[in-house]
Amino acid sequence: MADRNPIVKALAVAASIALVSAPAAAQKKYDPGASDTEIKIGNIMPYSGPASAYGVIGKGSEAYFRMINDEGGINGRKITFITYDDAYSPPKTVEQARKLVESDEVLLIFQPLGTAGNTAIHKYLNAKKVPQLFVASGATKWGDPKNFPWTMGFQPNYQSEGRIFAKYILEHKPNARIGVLYQNDDFGKDVLKGLKDGLGAKTSLIVAEENYEVSSATADSQIVKLKTANTDVFIDLTSPRFAAQAIKKAAELGWKPLHFLSSVSSSIGSVLQPAGLENAVGILSTAYTKDPSDPMWKDDPKMKKWNAFMDKYLPGANKADTGYISSYMATQTLVEVLKRCGDDLSRANIMRQAANLRDFEVDVLLPGIKVNTSATDFYPVEQMQMRRFDGHVWELFGPIINGEVGSPKS
Repeated sequence: MADRNPIVKALAVAASIALVSAPAAAQKKYDPGASDTEIKIGNIMPYSGPASAYGVIGKGSEAYFRMINDEGGINGRKITFITYDDAYSPPKTVEQARKLVESDEVLLIFQPLGTAGNTAIHKYLNAKKVPQLFVASGATKWGDPKNFPWTMGFQPNYQSEGRIFAKYILEHKPNARIGVLYQNDDFGKDVLKGLKDGLGAKTSLIVAEENYEVSSATADSQIVKLKTANTDVFIDLTSPRFAAQAIKKAAELGWKPLHFLSSVSSSIGSVLQPAGLENAVGILSTAYTKDPSDPMWKDDPKMKKWNAFMDKYLPGANKADTGYISSYMATQTLVEVLKRCGDDLSRANIMRQAANLRDFEVDVLLPGIKVNTSATDFYPVEQMQMRRFDGHVWELFGPIINGEVGSPKS
């Protein structure tokens, strides 16, 4: 028996080592797309097609992740960012989402752009339990944790913006004759619903409604109809290419209504410059981010940081294009979420951390606006401020407004 003692002792030592090391090993938890050295992130953008102006958002995120990798990654792990073009076509969005999840095996899909495309992959990603995180669309449906716990938006929801427009009209132009041009999809309809909800008993102020398909060449004929209806307020709920066309066409017609422009199409670089800055004077919109073309931010330390990032990682890019601000904002927040995940890079923990942000400050958000989420609040940014274009920059005015979130549809 004595000669078996060394074996018994060796087994005992091995067992004790295993017991000691087990908790340390258990601390690390990975789902597909994560390892000791890598975090694989998927993205879908319209790099081509009718909404290609938004493609800079994907380019901005790719550059931000390059910066993070140069700085050593996230908790020692490098980011692999895989971004595909869907040409703003929902069937293509579905194809690319399946490729990212089933072939590339990404950990999550981050900031996929567009209401229609995200609607097409909404149920698929939730069934697969893959985070559809910080969706680049303001549709109200992205804040429905009860029915879609794997999907979270980021920017203020479209209905809030519509209600803010309505509030301004009721206060400053209560006898308005409102004409609305909206994109005939969930984006346009969502803002329009907020507008009508905000007008309440005075929805009769809307005397003309026109819509267009995203596949249309122009919306010029609709602009003519709105002018012909003798409207003096123009609610412009369009994506960037159509917004630029609408501003230019209204000027050609000599139509000068009080013009409200959806914030998603308020970029000076990609919308107002192509439309002619002189044609955009007086347009009203909302904002929740700093405008890089506004000299008021030139000495702001956080904007200096953004400018340094742009100069190093996106040299020659048009800084007036606020798509780069949008990408920076969401990507900075995602990096914070992943840092908080530590060694638990499970998809469930990613959603837990994303739903536990308290007064998180993002470099490019307006002062006073912070990111807040909870298990029942999947709207990270819910505050905005009104602004007016003066021919050179957007001028902020009025208070920071908390947008009341409508009840999401299941």
